[in-house]
Amino acid sequence: MLVLVAPGQGAQTPGFLTPWLELPGAADRLGAWSDAIGLDLAHYGTQADADAIRDTAVAQPLLVAAGLLSAAALGDIVPGAVAGHSVGEITAAAYAGVLDDTAALTLVRKRGLAMAEAAAITETGMSALLGGDPEVSVAHLEKLGLTPANMNGAGQIVAAGTMEQLAALNEDKPEGVRKVVPLKVAGAFHTHHMGPAVEKLAEAAKELVPADPTVAYVSNKDGRTVTTGAEVLERLVGQVANPVRWDLCMETFKELGVTALIEACPAGTLTGLAKRALPGVKTLALKTPDDLDAARELVAEHA
Repeated sequence: MLVLVAPGQGAQTPGFLTPWLELPGAADRLGAWSDAIGLDLAHYGTQADADAIRDTAVAQPLLVAAGLLSAAALGDIVPGAVAGHSVGEITAAAYAGVLDDTAALTLVRKRGLAMAEAAAITETGMSALLGGDPEVSVAHLEKLGLTPANMNGAGQIVAAGTMEQLAALNEDKPEGVRKVVPLKVAGAFHTHHMGPAVEKLAEAAKELVPADPTVAYVSNKDGRTVTTGAEVLERLVGQVANPVRWDLCMETFKELGVTALIEACPAGTLTGLAKRALPGVKTLALKTPDDLDAARELVAEHA
């Protein structure tokens, strides 16, 4: 059984879309999406620098577009399940047929703008904790006023809060944590700081008519498989201010009997977690078109 997953914000790097636009029809599709959302995705995916694509309002549509382009390049595949980390859930909703590509890009454009606006209210950020016991780390974070915004499994938790709170964490790590790594994101996503963005996204969601998922859709709110389009959309709105439970998603992958995992472009983060948390599951990071042949072989064996 194959699960197709889409990464979240922070996975993007300058120029990462360049090789994908050489594929037949890719530039035209990206151009049509750019026109639909009023953002030059080709420019940001090929020419913009790291600071420009760190902007939440740019990064999020760019990631969804990359996930859609790279998965489409695999051909007409039917995975057993789909899931996404943070904004990758919108990509996964498109994989599952809940939203069409243009609707997914329109929603993520509004999401990125709303989250950028919310992030500008207070200077906030996120840092990854590597190693340590999850229960000990979560208790320590709460003591410092931080939120465990991403429970990623495989010995990784991402803390989110104000810059002062994150500075305190840097000076006072939880017992057993090897390292605290600041992330290249522009705010404390998946925390109460994103409350204003939830309201705006709820309004945007009213304009959409979601279909029910055609494959198992694993929600990062709690690792549950969601069966209706209406609930998928409701969760996409709420997850902006809710912690991401990727650890529970991977537990569900085990329960579903997943034997292979492909991570869409810009890949690497989720396959890294899967290698540590899902022993025996074959993984492939779809980073460039050079990875397509190996990915198609995996699809033929497991989809």
